[in-house]
Amino acid sequence: MATTTTRRSPSRRSAHVRAKRERRRTEILHAALQAFRSGGYHATTLDDIALQLGVRKTALYHYFPDKEALLYACHREGLEEVAGIIAAARRHQTSAEQLAHAIREHVRVMTDTLEGSSLAFEVSALSARHQSEVIAARDRYEQALRDIIRRGIAAGEFRAVDAKLAVFAILGAINWIARWYSPHGSVHPPELGAQYADHLVRGLLAA
Repeated sequence: MATTTTRRSPSRRSAHVRAKRERRRTEILHAALQAFRSGGYHATTLDDIALQLGVRKTALYHYFPDKEALLYACHREGLEEVAGIIAAARRHQTSAEQLAHAIREHVRVMTDTLEGSSLAFEVSALSARHQSEVIAARDRYEQALRDIIRRGIAAGEFRAVDAKLAVFAILGAINWIARWYSPHGSVHPPELGAQYADHLVRGLLAA
């Protein structure tokens, strides 16, 4: 009886390899975020992250050359999601709805994507080039939030507040989640995001 051997085409093999590599990269970032949350960025070593994964430290070098590259990749993950938040927020009709959406989703990024890690406080640990890139992306996000608030003021939805200070207050509240949040706590991310949106947007509404 003749047997046939099913061979994968080179393109299918390379797609499989890329998918496997991307899964491994995601696992490493997940382990890094957990380690950063537990011990802080500066106290965490590559050995700690490797131990979390159950591999040797040398295995990490196939994906990231050093700890700073891991920190930068974690920042990029969060910033890419945050950029998408603004695009999705603009689909809502009112400024209040747009701002509430941005707050809920930003809280989700903090608690889910970044797993409560305090990356917002670790920008100074990045190289000068990575620092400037992260700060520029963060500034664009802050400006987009200010624009939402300014439009809300112009439309009579929000009180006549200083949009810059209002955004600082909102981001300060969200970033501080990293100081106390635990994935094993009693408040789950969707509920936390809803409560933050309610408190922070309500404080801006016009009477």
